[in-house]
Amino acid sequence: MSSNLDQLYRQVIMDHYKNPRNKGILEDGALNINMNNPTCGDRIQLTLKVEDGKIESAKFDGEGCSISLASASMMTQAVKGLPVEDALKLAKIFYDMMLGNDYDDESYDLGDIEALQGVSKFPARIKCATLAWKAMEQGVGKQEEE
Repeated sequence: MSSNLDQLYRQVIMDHYKNPRNKGILEDGALNINMNNPTCGDRIQLTLKVEDGKIESAKFDGEGCSISLASASMMTQAVKGLPVEDALKLAKIFYDMMLGNDYDDESYDLGDIEALQGVSKFPARIKCATLAWKAMEQGVGKQEEE
């Protein structure tokens, strides 16, 4: 990646960290998932409202590093309005991107999420970036069991 692109990605990550989208907690029957990363202290509470197989709303709260909170902000933006199946496919694409694997960037507009691709160069930070995504997977998995 060029240094200009690196700088742009850093700005996008810091914008989501300082001005998180969908910060807060959903009430009224929302799924509530708590996850933490004990190695660095990141803690995320994700709330999802899923109706008719679609993620109608997603919010998060928590504490952590810029990568974990920016990723949570980006994830809640990306999955809101998606069918659960598509949200899970998007999570798979995100994991592939984090692991440095080839990933399908044609099926979904990754938008700001692409700013996190540089995290793949720092294995210790991958858990930070994937924390909210794992919470989303766990939450919609609970929903499907009900």
